[in-house]
Amino acid sequence: MGARSKARKRAVDVLYAAALRDADPVRLLGERNEAAEQPPPNDYATTLVEGVVAHRERIDELLTEHAEGWTLDRMPFVDLAVLRLGLYELLWASDVPDAVAIDEAVQLARSLSTDDSPRFVNGVLGRLATIADQLRATL
Repeated sequence: MGARSKARKRAVDVLYAAALRDADPVRLLGERNEAAEQPPPNDYATTLVEGVVAHRERIDELLTEHAEGWTLDRMPFVDLAVLRLGLYELLWASDVPDAVAIDEAVQLARSLSTDDSPRFVNGVLGRLATIADQLRATL
């Protein structure tokens, strides 16, 4: 697993834990970094968590519009964390190709959630990828 893949998993872990506790993800990440034995590296996970938090309102609007038949409240917390991270990378991480953002999110869903989650994550992010250029133009 590459450094960015590990960072994505770490970011999903933090987003998931924050959702369960109704806590601030950035604060939770900071607490985890402080509790670590060694100082954390300049971590892509921090960029991801901060990016998801900064754009969460727009991310959630888009997920609500494109997760056909699902509300955010009905989604498992881990799937929601994966989708938020994947959509952040899809729209705001200009150095991450769309296909990589989707594939990484699907892989996270495969390793962390239910058997149906990879297909669900792929479907939602795939629909959004078809209009990603239009969406980026409005950000």
